[in-house]
Amino acid sequence: MKSCGLFFLLILLAVCESSFAWRSFFRGRGKHGFGEPKLSRKYQLPPDMWFTQNLDHFDPTNMQTWQQRYFVNEEFYKKDGPVFLMIGGEGKASAKWMVEGQWIEYAKQYGAMCFQLEHRFYGKSHPTPDLSVKNLVYLSSEQALADLAYFIAGIRHKYQIPGDSKWVVFGGSYPGSLAAWARVKYPHLVHGAVSTSGPLLAQMDFQQYYVVVEEALKTHSQACVDAITNATHQIHVMLRHRIGQMNLSEKFKLCTQIDPSKTKKNDISNLYEILASNFAEVVQYNKDNRDSSKFSNISIDTVCDILVDQKRGIAVDRLAEVSNMMLNASGDKCFDYKYSNMLDEMSNVSWKGEMSEGGRQWTYQTCTEFGFFQTSTAKPLLFSETFPVDFFVQQCTDIFGPRYNIHLLENAIERTNTFYGGLQLEVTNVVYVHGSIDPWHALGITKSSNPKTPAFYINGTAHCANMYPASKQDIPELIAVRQKVGKIIGRWLN
Repeated sequence: MKSCGLFFLLILLAVCESSFAWRSFFRGRGKHGFGEPKLSRKYQLPPDMWFTQNLDHFDPTNMQTWQQRYFVNEEFYKKDGPVFLMIGGEGKASAKWMVEGQWIEYAKQYGAMCFQLEHRFYGKSHPTPDLSVKNLVYLSSEQALADLAYFIAGIRHKYQIPGDSKWVVFGGSYPGSLAAWARVKYPHLVHGAVSTSGPLLAQMDFQQYYVVVEEALKTHSQACVDAITNATHQIHVMLRHRIGQMNLSEKFKLCTQIDPSKTKKNDISNLYEILASNFAEVVQYNKDNRDSSKFSNISIDTVCDILVDQKRGIAVDRLAEVSNMMLNASGDKCFDYKYSNMLDEMSNVSWKGEMSEGGRQWTYQTCTEFGFFQTSTAKPLLFSETFPVDFFVQQCTDIFGPRYNIHLLENAIERTNTFYGGLQLEVTNVVYVHGSIDPWHALGITKSSNPKTPAFYINGTAHCANMYPASKQDIPELIAVRQKVGKIIGRWLN
């Protein structure tokens, strides 16, 4: 999942050189955003708009407010038409979604007015002066859902939208979860919801993630998976002696050489987790028609073609080539695997810090609501056994304090599933869409016997594929699902 920004210019050169580690860490924490659409032409994008929002929807004595960013597109609206609302997620909202994307095609079809609401604490929507723990208590999915409810109520008045107009919400990834939950919690305001790639089951040890990654890589060849397994074993061996450690430092362009006297266990876990996350990045967004990632042109075929080519050297050499390709695409000069450097970035509470782009905030949500930790528990042979769930739980404690421990996590995850229903949602007028290559489908609803809540599972597509603008490379099943979802929306509106 991903809207992870680059380090601010040079803040300074050393920080720029360490960005590769935290971006990968962001993925391991469960980051799964859906990026921006690849636009077919240049547009004059809609300007930022601002909505006065409550800081705490659940404390009637707290009268504090703040300004939440949103976008609007009235171009396709027909009198008495529906209203479409795209839900923002764990990154900044993008005005590009207001001009192209599948939901815009539906808006043209049904004469809808379109809004996009940025999620609190992400992008330019800053409810508090900083990102300290005392302020992050106002960051939760429950508060975000209440933001949607108050936004709908307020916007009706501001834009003089008839009270009986039907609102349909759209979301992909975490906002896909919010879309389904908004229909559950506020059915008097939300008439229908399109939930794409949304994980509905909170789970601490999300070990299925790398199971799906492995299966996705096998769509290229078993040889690709075998090469990763062999490379991982070779790294294990090289880490045991000094010459091997020096060779690894050189092959993978490490910012800091591996030194037995200084390199800690968490550093090595971080190293392995970053290497695994490279494949997570490629698989999760494989061939999606998006424009927000420097890895957009790197697909499963791209990395596996390198890994199976024995002319390029032994397995660890080929893995290093893939790692360096991702490193170069990210614009970084070296591979920073140091756990302490990552903690320093994640502990910055300023809105001007790099992690204010979403890393610290989303990490807080995973530590207090969802878990979603993409561990090596299920497939230790493929990516090593070195980043189990304890590795991620420790990060919650190291970043936010001793209170954020395993006990808080267990209670928080149980609470989330109790509050929303997990995979046993009782709701109508929701459609779920998932792709087989997207690892997040493992925590979502992919089958449904209820005609009022149909589910589509698209073989061969990745994260949020149906949300992006149409492409010549779209497979027939993806095209068909987009059409089916459009017809379902039509039935809701009629």
